[in-house]
Amino acid sequence: MSGSSFEIPYEEAARQAEYASLAAGIIENRYSSKPKAFVHTYGCQGNVSDGEKLKGMLTDAGYEFTDDVNEADLVLYNTCAVREHAEDRAFGNVGALKSLKMRNRNMRIFLCGCMVQQPHIAKKFYDSYPFVDVIFGTNALHRLPEFLYRSLSTGKRIVEIPGGDGFITEGIPVKRDSGYKAWLPIMYGCNNFCTYCIVPYVRGRERSRDPQIILNEVRELVAQGYKEITLLGQNVNSYGKNPDYGYNFARLLSEINDIEGDFIIRFMTSHPKDCTPELLETMARCDKVAKHLHLPFQSGSDRILKLMNRGYTAEHYLSLVEKAYSLMPDLSITADVIVGFPGETYEDFEMTKALVEKAGFTSMFTFIYSPREGTKAAAMDDPVPAEEKSRWFRELLDVQEKVAARRTASCVGKTYRALCEGRAKSGNIEARTSGNVIIEIPADDSVTGTFRNIRVTGAKTWMLYGEII
Repeated sequence: MSGSSFEIPYEEAARQAEYASLAAGIIENRYSSKPKAFVHTYGCQGNVSDGEKLKGMLTDAGYEFTDDVNEADLVLYNTCAVREHAEDRAFGNVGALKSLKMRNRNMRIFLCGCMVQQPHIAKKFYDSYPFVDVIFGTNALHRLPEFLYRSLSTGKRIVEIPGGDGFITEGIPVKRDSGYKAWLPIMYGCNNFCTYCIVPYVRGRERSRDPQIILNEVRELVAQGYKEITLLGQNVNSYGKNPDYGYNFARLLSEINDIEGDFIIRFMTSHPKDCTPELLETMARCDKVAKHLHLPFQSGSDRILKLMNRGYTAEHYLSLVEKAYSLMPDLSITADVIVGFPGETYEDFEMTKALVEKAGFTSMFTFIYSPREGTKAAAMDDPVPAEEKSRWFRELLDVQEKVAARRTASCVGKTYRALCEGRAKSGNIEARTSGNVIIEIPADDSVTGTFRNIRVTGAKTWMLYGEII
């Protein structure tokens, strides 16, 4: 341990393990068979990773898991605060649990995550949903065993929303959802304070994990047979600044690449203002690093980028794209973009369309602006009506569909090494290329979790079709 002020001592993990053991004792006496937990995560990959830790702690307490909320003895919703739609879904789904709780008074309902880290949201859940047993924020995630024990032993409601800049807690058990794909957080929080974003307020400030702990974790995952490891952070490009371990992200990426084994390294998300030539050169040089860069640009208008507090210009962003393609001609770039930011005009929006046409994205995640209480943008004038923003949104999708269709069509006849991920709804197996593009192939389930060389035989706008060679 480095002794960083961001880190919670390992003794805390041991304390929580003891609470898990105490909870397991109560559960063993109370249930004739293993109780079932329904855990549902909303939002980003970081939340998904948190969900795997929540499942790990519940496993230690004696739970098994179900995909059917109706048969659950414990329901845990891990919430997201990034967009209003995710919050609305959470409120609706929690409300629907009331009838289940009435039929099963012993059911426990827990809420955690980014959404409830906001005090006004936590208060609303507490006041309006009295059947919810435990509410805890992102800074208290590691204390789930303690909250479970207290809830089982006393029956009292619990609300824990610690403030502060956030922590790093090592030693939390993890129950991974996949046997060949692993999420690996390398840092938490954000220092950027984009004016539309709630993340710094609910996830705290940037804090990087010890590089030696990360490297050891990668070695363990590779030894266990994991084939794809995705490094996670709100802005992985700023890894190593807080605290200063003498590592930047490029160095960490390079040292992970040097670990022996047959696996692929992915990462997200990258911030353009911290995307350096060194990082792009490291990506190009490292054979295990996926040739995929997720680089959110949010707007093609410098005026809007400044209002967003993004810290770069459209010209700088396109220069990064040009540099990346020059180093890695087959690179796949994806992006996030917001339509209808407060004060945006149609002229600003046309600059966004122009950037999309120039950048040649493989795909984009496109969102209509969603105001978040507590952010600076929420207080800005927003005169453009929702119907107009929806029209712009459709226009942008049309532009990106044409760009994507050209890219996928250019793949026909080429061969890619891809990781087979399982059965698609169509009945084919889905395989994911280094560039994060799906190829559907006819194959049996035995290929799942393995790399295969696949020749592309057909293309649609967002997907390829191929055959194993």
